[in-house]
Amino acid sequence: MRPVFALGIFIPLAFALALVGASDTLVFFSSALALIPPAAMMGRATEELAERSGNVIGGLLNVTFGNAPELIIALFAISSGLPNVVRGSLAGSIVSNILLVLGLAMLIGPDHSRFDRRSLVLQLTLVVFAVLLFLVPSVPGFHGDSKRHSLAVLTLAVSVVLLTVYIAVTVWNLRQHHAAHREEADEHAWSLKRSLVALGAATAVTALISEILVHSLDAFGHAVGLSEFFISFVIVAIVGNAAEHGGAVVIAHRGNLTLASEIAISSSAQVALFVVPAVAMLSFLVTPALPLTFRPFELIAMGGAAAGVAYAVRDGVSRRWEGGLLIAIYGGVALAAFLVGDR
Repeated sequence: MRPVFALGIFIPLAFALALVGASDTLVFFSSALALIPPAAMMGRATEELAERSGNVIGGLLNVTFGNAPELIIALFAISSGLPNVVRGSLAGSIVSNILLVLGLAMLIGPDHSRFDRRSLVLQLTLVVFAVLLFLVPSVPGFHGDSKRHSLAVLTLAVSVVLLTVYIAVTVWNLRQHHAAHREEADEHAWSLKRSLVALGAATAVTALISEILVHSLDAFGHAVGLSEFFISFVIVAIVGNAAEHGGAVVIAHRGNLTLASEIAISSSAQVALFVVPAVAMLSFLVTPALPLTFRPFELIAMGGAAAGVAYAVRDGVSRRWEGGLLIAIYGGVALAAFLVGDR
């Protein structure tokens, strides 16, 4: 992993370029490269945690730390008056984790590896459940002003339900796997303290760099002629989840596809049932409040991706050609997002 960490030179470079007011295109590419080393560090720390706590708990810790920057970025975007960017990036995050990250993990990881089928299907079912609840504020938003306050109030009730379900299911899932995990930890595995410090430090660096990158996205998008929706649904979603994306791919390459798939799918479930409602509820503090009025394209993409992948992993066996197919499907979704354009 030393060549990956050599890219750490781009971390101070990204900060320097942002401070001196360099071109947004240069800032964008330097900060994107700067996100790779902390992503690799998160992948390594998660593997060490999994040695002690199991793949499910290790994956949960990875996505929790990895989604923290996305939550912060979303709140900054709301306060800057960019609700469409927030909704697009959150929907794109769910879709990219399910299709792109899982697809890459299956393609790069060992062929015919075993999944934790029960855990993955449970997480994907939660995503479908969340999408069905998103319909409650979204359908009225198809007509009239999708940013009206009444829809934000309706969103508040939906957010409470989503958070309650997520907490209940997560606690139950952790208890089940804690009881099942009786393997002894590798004597060379990192200590719990060292692993958590590495995750925290990598998350902090990711958050700072992600903010720099997001601030350069608008000008970068205009320079290359991309719509605001495409930038948020594809680019911001991938960048905002760089830690999980990179970490899952690194872990899959090292042969642990069970953990890599857990990270990809658990991240989507956490975004759908925790990050999205948390952003909506916290938006009442930064104003204007964010209604969860997703577009039909976003709802179809999220629900279709979750349902399709649940069917693909039903037998608990990974196949590389299926990974390639998931990546191709994501490419088609990204192309459709390009053609759909803004509201």
